[in-house]
Amino acid sequence: MAAKKAAEKTPSTFVWGTGRRKNAIARVRIREGEGKVLINNRTVEDYLPRFYWSSQAVEPLKVAGVEGKIDVFVNAHGGGLTGQAGAIRLGIARAILKMYPTARPVLKKAGMLTRDPRMVERKKVGLKGARGRFQFSKR
Repeated sequence: MAAKKAAEKTPSTFVWGTGRRKNAIARVRIREGEGKVLINNRTVEDYLPRFYWSSQAVEPLKVAGVEGKIDVFVNAHGGGLTGQAGAIRLGIARAILKMYPTARPVLKKAGMLTRDPRMVERKKVGLKGARGRFQFSKR
């Protein structure tokens, strides 16, 4: 009897999406639900304190029209919060695309499915940074 109740409470299967931006990686799982969004077991507003970051991260939910219909669970690491917000955005969009293939034109038009290719330029040998040089003294 207890096993039967546990089976009834088991949530529907998850759909995965991976997002990357700069050095940040976000592994996103979504499922049908009541609209709960957790990033590293914290709420969006708690994890991403700036409004721009939090609104950017959940933007695909609004664009696809599934806000409040699916639960989102994110594991984000690497980089800073700006990169993580962008990675979460891409990961959510990719997961929504797997769950709702008809949402592709809307997400594509909004630019949610494009991975931002910009990365930090590497530091060159003998220089201060990627392009910064030490001050030159003639004498």
